[in-house]
Amino acid sequence: MRSCADGASPRESDCQSKAPTTLGGGGGDGCCQRDQSSSGVAVRKTSGRLGYRDILGGWGVRWGFRRMRYRVVPGLYAIGEPTPDSPVLVTANYKLTFDALRRELKGIPAWILVLDTQGVNVWCAAGKGTFGTMELVRRLTETQLDRHVRHRTLVLPQLGATGVSGHEIHARTGWCVVWGPVLARDVPTFLANGWKKTQSMRVISFRLYDRAVLAPIEIVHAFKWFVAFVLAIAVFSMPMDKAYWSRVLGMELLATASFFAGTVAFPLLLPFLPFRAFALKGLTLGLVAILSAGLLAVATLKTPVLPLAAVGMPGVAIVVWLAMNFTGCTTFTSQTGAALELKLAWKPLLALAAAGLVLAVAMLMANLFA
Repeated sequence: MRSCADGASPRESDCQSKAPTTLGGGGGDGCCQRDQSSSGVAVRKTSGRLGYRDILGGWGVRWGFRRMRYRVVPGLYAIGEPTPDSPVLVTANYKLTFDALRRELKGIPAWILVLDTQGVNVWCAAGKGTFGTMELVRRLTETQLDRHVRHRTLVLPQLGATGVSGHEIHARTGWCVVWGPVLARDVPTFLANGWKKTQSMRVISFRLYDRAVLAPIEIVHAFKWFVAFVLAIAVFSMPMDKAYWSRVLGMELLATASFFAGTVAFPLLLPFLPFRAFALKGLTLGLVAILSAGLLAVATLKTPVLPLAAVGMPGVAIVVWLAMNFTGCTTFTSQTGAALELKLAWKPLLALAAAGLVLAVAMLMANLFA
């Protein structure tokens, strides 16, 4: 299971600061070119334009390709032609996050301070502690940011507030922390409005599109287990008598239903499923999916009920497990809550899957020695 945040409320600001006044336009640079500043510290240049490699790379990551290695080098970046009065925005070194920010800063000269979050996005890294106070202090020291700007204000993403103590940053370094908008797309308006957030900038939604983009990576993660499940069904449907295809196709219909219910249907239907706990939401969806597929298998394929029951029990357990996997993707779960839910749910899930396996073995033995 993946869980990102601990549910703490983001803070508005940790010290009084005055926004830099220079927010004018600036030209684009080459992407991630390395330059040497007068202080002797490397400053990398970037631009607000995403190339085809950035776009293809983003799509690949959505489908699990190089997901844990999709990162940029931590350090200080210049977008446009920033001046000592240009804003400093702090982000993670997960490339999707970095690209989302720099795309929105097109035409705005700014400094981007990239923390080493080990290729994890801001929200998850804040929960893990890598987007944290000590990493920000270390990065401020290593980049010698105070030699590049006259002001002493950092704009951090609001979703990183669970990992960073602004008061400690100010006490250790003299830099002030201001919490920016939840979404990168609101950063230009936030800067233009004198670093003031509207109510909509403080809230993150979890709309249909936001939920739908989670499905591809879940499909990729679960696919190998789905293939193993299908192959196991082919074995447990032996012997290859006249009823073999009736058994195997009906059972694999249930396996397919559980796979797509857990990876695709669950995120799409999340707000509409009853109960608060994801395990109970998954249980509800799993029972509906398995019972619906079972009735279809009986009606169209004439599959016996016993083999369907053998697959249905682990099928429901799979849907519940995949459902709990989404606790780290939503905005209203917490690490402690997700851990508690897992602690309470794993034994019943294991028992349900084991019961199906025992029934499948018994069915196989009875068919082979009948």
